[in-house]
Amino acid sequence: MPVMKDIRNIVILSGAGISAESGIDTFRSEGGLWERHRVEDVATPEAFARDPDLVLRFYDMRRAAIQTKEPNAAHLALARLDAEWPGELLIVTQNVDDLHERAGAERVLHMHGEHLLAWCTACDTRSPWTGTLIERPPCPVCGERALRPDVVWFGEMPYRMDEIYAALREADLFVSIGTSGAVYPAAGFVRNAREMGAHTLELNLEPSKGTRWFEEARHGPATQIVPAWVDEVLSAAS
Repeated sequence: MPVMKDIRNIVILSGAGISAESGIDTFRSEGGLWERHRVEDVATPEAFARDPDLVLRFYDMRRAAIQTKEPNAAHLALARLDAEWPGELLIVTQNVDDLHERAGAERVLHMHGEHLLAWCTACDTRSPWTGTLIERPPCPVCGERALRPDVVWFGEMPYRMDEIYAALREADLFVSIGTSGAVYPAAGFVRNAREMGAHTLELNLEPSKGTRWFEEARHGPATQIVPAWVDEVLSAAS
């Protein structure tokens, strides 16, 4: 790790691995989501056009399940870092759960959308949503029955990419937590950060597909290695 007094701007990328210990399935692990549902059937615009009931039922189940889960020690540690870090910090999450926020983090950007929002394709508004969409409820804003999950599907552009790349350009430290290193554009963030001179660190259960791009890697359960890293950062910065 570089000397923490030289670090001001931190960008953290979190993936499914940080929520796995809260009981939320990862996508690519054995027994994960995509072993039970093909991507082509539930997570593409074409799937929604072909069989909207299947897609809505899948996301209604996911939305209900997420609300029964709790933040784990890794989420809580990042929320502590968010609260105590005096410089710039951005948690870019690929996850569509709200566990970072429920842990107390505020500087969070959801690049793949959020399960607890519904997007109206008629008026282009997002509304808080904890119930189901299968029965085609009306949009709370315009009344049209044009709601879909506010989740970025394969083939769609992730949200707020300009903000993410701007943060990466200014980052002194880029940390990737619980990601597979297989999904772009997020898998390329480490190279973007390195090109701009940031130190890069991977915190993951096991080496990801992109481990070779990181200057430093620590492997183990997120609930152990993330709190330990946050303790180290805050102690060194004080």
